[in-house]
Amino acid sequence: MKILLTGSNGLLGQKLVALLRQQPDVALVATSRGPNKLAGLYPGVRFIELDVSDAAQVQQVLAREQPTHLIHTAAMTNVDECELNREACWQHNVTAVEHLVQACARQQIHLTHLSTDFIFSGEAGPLAEDAVPEPVNFYGESKLAAEQAVQASPGPWAIARTVLVYGVAHDYGRTNLVLWVRDSLRAGKPIKVVADQWRTPTLAEDLAQGCWLLARQAVQGIYHLSGDEMLTPHAMALRVAAHFGLDASLIERVDASTFTQPARRPARTGFIIAKARHDLGYRPHTFAEGIALVSAQNETAAS
Repeated sequence: MKILLTGSNGLLGQKLVALLRQQPDVALVATSRGPNKLAGLYPGVRFIELDVSDAAQVQQVLAREQPTHLIHTAAMTNVDECELNREACWQHNVTAVEHLVQACARQQIHLTHLSTDFIFSGEAGPLAEDAVPEPVNFYGESKLAAEQAVQASPGPWAIARTVLVYGVAHDYGRTNLVLWVRDSLRAGKPIKVVADQWRTPTLAEDLAQGCWLLARQAVQGIYHLSGDEMLTPHAMALRVAAHFGLDASLIERVDASTFTQPARRPARTGFIIAKARHDLGYRPHTFAEGIALVSAQNETAAS
């Protein structure tokens, strides 16, 4: 197997590099739009700068590298930024996918494409793979259009949908709910956390494992890959506080209407992961195990 990975500098991309470089039968090519953030950590991993929104570059790199599999994690994922900068969002989340679909189909490369619970309205959850998409924001619209492009491909494809991914990444500008809650409470800072949204939070390592299972088995179709526990962000925050022995009275329970954000959020998503469990042998960590793993990694990174 030769796997070309897009978005290798991102949270999921970094976890996939860490996982795939250990597979003895896999040749890995990591790609990202910017310089390689993992060069110091994994000097042996082959890296190419690649802007997937550039059709000529996509064709050229895939023709030269001849991968058997491609895992596409690169995307514009800041939901509010997507709402405000729709042209850029469409270019990164839809046009880029169309380029990859075309190039992969031409070479019969198995494409694993990452998607999101935000393609759904949020009126009912947890959701199975056959739930009807109805996005409530532009990010969700762009990811649904990308899914449709992938599903129309004459080549082999799989779509991995996920929910609220958390984890520790190297040289990564964005935080996640677990570290944000921990760091805020450690600093004695009060925080407002919503209690009227429901998700199945996903450990980044679990999502990477799920993507690897899809690619390794060259599976065709849509798979929901997330954690298995339906929680509100407020409930997640209380668990983080308990794990680290921090003052939970600093956590204020609020409704989503407290915040003024450019993009609407679906109220209730979360995934049913029975299909991934049955077909792939996908086994995610519990949220408690995930917090413990993030904690251990973060302490190691800090030392």
